[in-house]
Formats: sequence, C-alpha cells, structure tokens
Amino acid sequence: MKIHKFEQCGLKIVIDVNSGAIHVVDNVVYDILDHYVDNSTVKDFESLLPNYTAEQIEEGLSEVKYLINENMLFTEDPYKDIILNDEGPSFIKAMCLNIAHDCNLKCKYCFAEEGEYHGARSMMTPEIGKKAIDFVIKSSGPRKNIEVDLFGGEPLMNFNTVKEIVDYARIEEKKYNKNIRFTMTTNATLLNDEIMEYIDKNMGNIVLSIDGRPEVNDNIRVRYDGSGTYDAIMPKIKKMVEKRDKSKQYYVRGTFTRENLDFFEDVMLMANEGFKEVSNEPVVLEPSHPLALRLEDLPVIFEQYDKLADEMIKREKEGRGFKFYHFAMDINGGPCVYKRISGCGAGYEYVAVTPDGDIYPCHQFVGKEEFKLGTLDEGNIDASLETLFKNGHIYNKPKCEKCWAKFYCSGGCQANNYNFNNDIHIPYELGCEMMKKRVECAIAIRAKLLED
Repeated sequence: MKIHKFEQCGLKIVIDVNSGAIHVVDNVVYDILDHYVDNSTVKDFESLLPNYTAEQIEEGLSEVKYLINENMLFTEDPYKDIILNDEGPSFIKAMCLNIAHDCNLKCKYCFAEEGEYHGARSMMTPEIGKKAIDFVIKSSGPRKNIEVDLFGGEPLMNFNTVKEIVDYARIEEKKYNKNIRFTMTTNATLLNDEIMEYIDKNMGNIVLSIDGRPEVNDNIRVRYDGSGTYDAIMPKIKKMVEKRDKSKQYYVRGTFTRENLDFFEDVMLMANEGFKEVSNEPVVLEPSHPLALRLEDLPVIFEQYDKLADEMIKREKEGRGFKFYHFAMDINGGPCVYKRISGCGAGYEYVAVTPDGDIYPCHQFVGKEEFKLGTLDEGNIDASLETLFKNGHIYNKPKCEKCWAKFYCSGGCQANNYNFNNDIHIPYELGCEMMKKRVECAIAIRAKLLED
C-alpha cells in the first residue's frame, strides 16, 4: 500500500506511506486517487463526470501528477534494503529498573500481578541498582544520553534505594561523559512534600497514575481493603504537577477498560483539572478477562477518539489546549528512520532489570524465563535473543509490510504481539486498529490547526 486516504475533522487527507508526506486535498483529487494509475488521462475518469466538470478533473489530475513528480505521492520504500542489511552492533540507550516488585494497591487490570511479576514480592537493593547503572553505562557504547525509568510495582515503596541509585548515577555519568535522565512512574499514594521535592529536582519525567472520574478510578485502582484512591491521590497529583515548571515533563496517565469505554469523559476530567500533559491508555488483557477490550468495542472507542480530536482542536483555538499523549505526533520530523521501523528497541536497545538483577527485553517480558536475556552478574545479554528482537522490525512482519501505518506504529508492542499470538512477528490486532485511528486523529488535528 503506497497511499492511505481518510476523512477526519472535516478534512480529506492523503498520506504517502513511504515518504511520510501528508496532503489535505479537495473532493476531486480525493476521488481521482481511487482510480489513478500511471499515465492516467482525463478520459480515464469519465465515471466522475456526474460530480465534476472535465476542467475540474483535469486540474485535479494535474495536481496528482505534480505531487508524483515531486516524490510526494506513490513513492517507493527507500529503507527496506538498508535495514535488512544492517549487521552493525547495538548499544543500549534505555533501561527500566523494577525498583519494587511489590505494590500498595490492587488495581484490577494490573499486568504485573500487584507488582509480583509472576514471582515473589521483593525490593531492589542499592547494590543491584548500582550494578544496573554500571551495566547500562558499559552497554551504551558511544551513546551519550541514557534513559532510566524507575518502575514497579510502586517504586516509592523503595524510596531510599531510589535516592542511592540516583546519587551513584550522578557520579558515574561524569566519569564516563554520559547524561543519565531519570523518569518515574508512580500511583501517587506515597507522595509527600519531601518526596515531591526530590522527584521535581531529580526526575526528567514523572508519570502519575489516575484513571479519570472518581467512580471510574475507584472501581479499578483500589487498595487491598477494596477502597478507592481518588480523593487521596488527586490533591497529591495536583501538587506534584504544580511544582513542575514548563521545562520539566510530566504525564497524568489513565487506563481505560471495557467498563469505561466512554473514556473521553475521563480525559476531559483531567484536562478540566488543569493538567496539560494527559495520557489515557487502552488496557491490554487476555480476552477472557471481564475488563478486556474486544474488537466489537472498536466503534465506541473510535467515537471517543473522534470526540477527543474535535475537542482538542476547539480548545487549542480558544487558548486552553492540552497535550494528549497518543495524539502528540511530530508530522514534520518525528522519530528517526530506525525507530519508525524498529519501534522501542526492546531486547537490544532497551532492557528491564528485576530486583534480583535479571535482565529482560522490557518490563512486560519480566517473569517469562524464555526471554531472560541474562543477569547483571554475567554482564552480557544473550546474543541470539538480542538478534531475535533486533530483527523483529516491520520488514519481518508480513502483516505490517502491507499496512499504511507501519512507519507510525513500527510493528506494535513486541510483548503484546507475543502475549496474544505467541510470536513477536504477528501484530496484536486490536492494538493495530486503535493505533491507526489515533494516527489519523493526530494528523487531522495538526492539519486542521495549520489550515486555520
């Protein structure tokens, strides 16, 4: 597929898949593209004459041919041979540190089994954390910038270890001319003045979890006694966000399930509370789970994305816009070619480390022994698994090669692909469909705002 056409936010939009060129077109060009073949003439479009004049068709056809001549329409893929012949070394650029395999909440959709990750509850020691910093510095090769995500369970249950690891990293990065950027994902329950001050000073990004409306959040994000968390965490999240100036990143992040398919309302609550950086992720669960999303839910989900796109355009024009993570797409530049083709780099550019010092391709593979890459004591990762993940790009995924969105989604999440299809090379279908809709919305929002 070389082009993709769609209508969104009152616009007719055409994407040239291989070049990434995006065109907002009129009705006649939009219809011509349904029938265009090389060297088409006006006579080839007689079926359109009831709707357009011959002059309109001729003008539209001239526009199409101009775009083709300028390599902005029906272009060839310039990347495939380069990627398939890439046998160069890989260097790790990001690491997820599972600071705590434990949690003080019992969220009903948690993939990590309340922090246990299919094993025993445990906390990372400072020694393991420091070994992980040593490992990622050594494995980063010539890369200067390294991302370290402090994750759980709930990482603030192990706050003293967090501080020791960060202090150690600040010393080591200077020795080796590296720049280590820390992020943290927290359920916000343990935030207090001391912790908030520390996070603001030391975390490049902070992800704060809340699932939206009180009735939605308190049905899902619950304590062990079954009580909700909204009233306790919302004031803390607000206070944490207020500390972040414009140069410091944060996300207020929710998850929607089958019980709140009207998640537009949850996003709006977060926006109305004044949060400018908002995310609301679709839950990913085995099909038998009562909260799992299903293919038949897609029309309702798409309707929510449509409403959200329209509302975001409206608010941006009114000077009260906000960023929605899945619509925050740079259509002018965007990720580098390798990232667009290979995705997050799990297993060869990105790894996760457990409290025991075991290394996995990412936090979602933790506990799956067949994907254990190695240990910090060994200091190396399994070459065959590294190759498997490095080669798990869109050109080794037959369904992706035929998809117009392949350079936007990069073949989907490897963990989701494996969990649903037992193969990282077979995309998770439900995720694909939602991703394509979000890409269309993101492009339309940008185009509409540029048009105005």
